[in-house]
Amino acid sequence: MLIIIVLLLAGILCGFLLRKKKRVIILADKLTNWTIYLLLLLLGIAIGSNKKIINNIGNIGINAIIIALGTIIGSILVSYIVYLLYFKKAKDEK
Repeated sequence: MLIIIVLLLAGILCGFLLRKKKRVIILADKLTNWTIYLLLLLLGIAIGSNKKIINNIGNIGINAIIIALGTIIGSILVSYIVYLLYFKKAKDEK
């Protein structure tokens, strides 16, 4: 865990020092995207090679859909409440 924190802080420092270099920012953005793609591929390989997961994909899929829908509905509700509390008043006053 300490290694992760040190690497994150080093990345923040590098980002701060190189924030005015557009080419570095563009390269970092592209590398980040491709790294995420690679991690998703590796995750898919790990899931596909696990017999327990493949045998229970029906149950897992239903649970995943329920969790995803609950998350989406909850996010929409909280966003709407925040809008009503903080943004609608400011909009009405203008």
